[in-house]
Amino acid sequence: MLSLKHLLPICVLPTVLISCIGCHHGPVDASTLSPAEQRVELETQREELEQIPPPTKSRYMSIHTYKSWENPVLTIQPGMLELHVTLADSNPTPIGVGGMFRPIGARQEELNISTNTLGDAISAVPQTSWPYGRVVAIEEANKTPPSAEPAVRRNMEATISKLNDLGIVVYDLESGKLQ
Repeated sequence: MLSLKHLLPICVLPTVLISCIGCHHGPVDASTLSPAEQRVELETQREELEQIPPPTKSRYMSIHTYKSWENPVLTIQPGMLELHVTLADSNPTPIGVGGMFRPIGARQEELNISTNTLGDAISAVPQTSWPYGRVVAIEEANKTPPSAEPAVRRNMEATISKLNDLGIVVYDLESGKLQ
């Protein structure tokens, strides 16, 4: 079985995983596109994400810890984003879930991405990894040095804006508020 780590090297998304979701021309650095091309790219990503149902607040509003969250999580750092994805269990039976032979940690992937590739990365997440619908949890990196806090805040604002443009609800795990 292929994992996201094998398919998604740092900051580059191959068309192999993206083709699993739908037709897509591959990753493009958004900063090199014209405004018209950026709008087309955004619309393409939105269409891919529309396959995921809208979020269901009753399923996630009471969750306030990273460990309990099942949808994708973005950790905001000064120079990059870390995307945490929990892949769906391929075994549909309830026997042994989370046990020694079916640990949840074996299905979790962490990807380091740039802010420019956020749209491609988030639209490449398999539909089965969105049990709460189109909602992403967001958190700041732990132990951020005071000198890097302004960069983290700027990345946080840019990330929330991009996710909102894509039609994704942003949930702050610590405060329990929607962004």
